[in-house]
Amino acid sequence: MSIEISNESGQQVDTQAVLDLARYALDEMGVNPMAELSVLIVDAEYMAELNHRWMDKKGPTDVLAFPMDELDVDRGPGADSPGAQPALLGDIVLCPQVAAEQAKVAGHSAADELHLLTVHGVLHLLGYDHAEPAEEREMFALQNRLLASWQAARRAG
Repeated sequence: MSIEISNESGQQVDTQAVLDLARYALDEMGVNPMAELSVLIVDAEYMAELNHRWMDKKGPTDVLAFPMDELDVDRGPGADSPGAQPALLGDIVLCPQVAAEQAKVAGHSAADELHLLTVHGVLHLLGYDHAEPAEEREMFALQNRLLASWQAARRAG
């Protein structure tokens, strides 16, 4: 799995943990190991620009996901068969400043919030959404399961 990560936020971020978590979530979801993903970590000002340009919303947000091959994510049996083409999953953009603010409200660390947002972004790239209550329940349950299993594996490792 090819995951590119770039921290342009000016803040200290454990990029290895973000990368490991993104890889873990994609593996758990059965995504083709040849898939490609980009993670960009930005400051609040740039995130506000992206949020305005792409979501028509004011101010910075915590995470944005920009899927590429949204309907062509190779998952499940046969995904790594000969001739399978790598899927360009897309880009996840994270904002640690917004994550830190949300972490205070949620009562956990900024790193934990950034990890949650990483999984959230991965799931959006895989076609999950939370616009409707049933979709939200499904996506957030999956998000929580993936995050908890990664944290348990990390503690055990």
